[in-house]
Amino acid sequence: MDFKALPTGDVRLENVTIPGCLVGQSGLVKTDLSVVGGKLAASGGQAVDMGGAMVFPCFVDMHTHLDKGHIWPRSPNPDGTFDGALETVRDDKPGKWDARDLPPRMTFSLRCAYAHGTRAIRTHLDYFGETDDARISWDVFAELRDAWAGRIALQASVLTGIDMAQDVGAVAVCADLVAAHDGVLGAVTYPEPDLRDWLKTYFAAAMDRGMDLDFHVDETMDPSVNTLRDIAEIALEMGFEGKITVGHLCSLSVMEDAVADATMDLVARAGLHVVSLPMCNLYLQDRHGGCTPRGRGITLVHEMKARGINVSFASDNTRDPFYAYGDMDMVEVMREATRIGHLDHSADDWTHAFLGNPAQACGFEAPALSPGAPADLVICRAREWTELFARPQSDRIVMRDGKAIDRSLPDYAELDFLMEAP
Repeated sequence: MDFKALPTGDVRLENVTIPGCLVGQSGLVKTDLSVVGGKLAASGGQAVDMGGAMVFPCFVDMHTHLDKGHIWPRSPNPDGTFDGALETVRDDKPGKWDARDLPPRMTFSLRCAYAHGTRAIRTHLDYFGETDDARISWDVFAELRDAWAGRIALQASVLTGIDMAQDVGAVAVCADLVAAHDGVLGAVTYPEPDLRDWLKTYFAAAMDRGMDLDFHVDETMDPSVNTLRDIAEIALEMGFEGKITVGHLCSLSVMEDAVADATMDLVARAGLHVVSLPMCNLYLQDRHGGCTPRGRGITLVHEMKARGINVSFASDNTRDPFYAYGDMDMVEVMREATRIGHLDHSADDWTHAFLGNPAQACGFEAPALSPGAPADLVICRAREWTELFARPQSDRIVMRDGKAIDRSLPDYAELDFLMEAP
């Protein structure tokens, strides 16, 4: 058959390949999938031979930065470093991140994600003090969440500096704003003498409001930096019952084995959810002008998975100073995570890290291929993993509610008007 020409209406996709872990089996499994009335069914529909095409439920991208996306053309990172990214974003934000600038950039990213086959996204929203700009980001997010309901489920986590907790009242104001939008409380952690007290302020604010937590943690290749340990210890000390997500954890990859092992044991005991951002970390970490990088920046995903820790992968930044590339494409994330993190030649259930694991961490509906689940599918012209990862799968089919969607991607030229002074 013509791979792109699926018949309309109810269909039975015969001879498809699915990851066995999604149906309680191992390896890759050949099967049939019926789509009836926009949902997966046990049988029914017009038979179509899919020639072994690989099928996944639509993906969950649990760590993104929609508010930063696509500012690279006007604010490129001058040297590709983490410090360069921080300074460039700080310079770009004042007077620009407003109701004119944010909606088209954030919508552009959502259109890409939808076309590539993502059904749920958590985005971080920068917040550096109580300002009109901070509230605008949340107002815009709320409008987009409503506008995209039924296509992409959206959730937001605030991103502050952990030192904001020097002022308990400031954290309370921030937490109230985030709670009003059903959001997640979060911060960037870094080693400071008062870190543990600051963390307790955030934990207490979240507990008082029934909120989850999401931290950017140890995004450095300095092995002496281990704020992850503090987060895990405080979660246990305070008996925090909500979900805690920790992202990046780059320094864990260069710690002495005994220190890393003890830290991961704490993470497992505390029940933290880990999200690795391999593409962005490969771009930023161990970058020194004129020198070849030696560290990959990816955290110890195999070792944490072996401890029963919930591990996920996500996109992170998109065409901004923290990552010059990316397209909100979880197939790309899966491909690059496999290469960077050597997910091949290991357990064959890593598919969960792009689907059920992030859904669990965020509280999204879990993607599934069982009868009764929404027929939200990504169908690739590949019959096994090497075929899937060898090509970008630009001709994939994305089905939503049992119908193939228009996968046309937005033109970058649509954002040109934002690259000029308002």
